[in-house]
Amino acid sequence: MKPLSAPPEAKALFGAVTPAAERYAGWLAGPGVERGLLGPREVDRIWSRHVLNCATLEPWLAPSASMCDLGSGAGLPGVVLALLRPDLQVVLLEPLLRRETFLREVVTDLELPQVTVVRARAEEYARERPRHDVVVARAVAPIDRLAGWALPLLRPGGALLALKGASATDDLAAASSTLDRLGVVDREVITSGEGANVTHIVRLVRSAAEDR
Repeated sequence: MKPLSAPPEAKALFGAVTPAAERYAGWLAGPGVERGLLGPREVDRIWSRHVLNCATLEPWLAPSASMCDLGSGAGLPGVVLALLRPDLQVVLLEPLLRRETFLREVVTDLELPQVTVVRARAEEYARERPRHDVVVARAVAPIDRLAGWALPLLRPGGALLALKGASATDDLAAASSTLDRLGVVDREVITSGEGANVTHIVRLVRSAAEDR
């Protein structure tokens, strides 16, 4: 696998694990594009639009948290966060076989023992009664549907962190009644960066009460 050289801001962020991050970027730019997980136009912005964008979730993850990347796809954001935070216990949840295969190859190559790849839909995985501290997602579904899939995967009091676009605040408002029904007790849009690098994170907190 040919690594994809990291820009200075990525090297500063990843530090000692920069070589592994560069190998992952190489996976995205090579097999990721060849197998249709990313479009060929994304190669020039693997770092800026994908890897560094996903890394903005890291400050919101508690130490040694159990995390599920819902609809992991090419491993964004789950693999990025696993590289940054080896203390996390990470599940990459992905229903499609070709993506699962890609994820298993990446996890093996990057030597990420704390990462497990699970091939299942969210509804199927929920039947196993997982209890994650946090669920992360990127470009999966509108907020109301995403919350319906993610909340059953969380422990009481756990949080969903979803990377969304510029309309995140409007989308959150439109989903308000659904979120109330699902037992979301706290919700916010976190915005970081500026200009072309601005990132919007929707954070939803599940009720601390056990399932009724």
